[in-house]
Amino acid sequence: MNEQIKAREVLVIDHEGTQLGVMKTAEALDLAREKKMDLVNVAPNAKPPVCRMMDYGKHKYEQSKKDREAKKRQKTTSIKEIKLRPNIDKHDFDVKAKRGQKFLEKGDKIKVTVMFRGREITHPEIAQRLCKDLAEQLAEYGVVEKPAKQEGRNMIMILAPKS
Repeated sequence: MNEQIKAREVLVIDHEGTQLGVMKTAEALDLAREKKMDLVNVAPNAKPPVCRMMDYGKHKYEQSKKDREAKKRQKTTSIKEIKLRPNIDKHDFDVKAKRGQKFLEKGDKIKVTVMFRGREITHPEIAQRLCKDLAEQLAEYGVVEKPAKQEGRNMIMILAPKS
């Protein structure tokens, strides 16, 4: 911007968007100062570099305003975890499923973890069935993003909300 532009000649565009043509950088700077504006290099890799006359402070403010708006519209999804045990009671399972339903309705993903202790690990089919039952119970609210898979002493499955 302004004196930081190193090129000898630049293609100048005024604040309204009309091309003023190729001119020496010093001339372009003088012209920009006459109009009480900054000369900003918008395409430094072009031959010759393209510079635009603008109020740089106003430009920065508008850009930050656009960035804030984009950030507001951005939807963040977090991963909530539901932990189960292979010998979980039916009522406890229903409570966990209801909690999972609320998470999915809010738009969060669910990481279902079935934790094994001791010799329970010799029966991974029980955990598979638990994961399958939970996925079926929450089928109208979410879909299986990552199927149940054993990782160490845990079996993990991820459910994502339906879009």
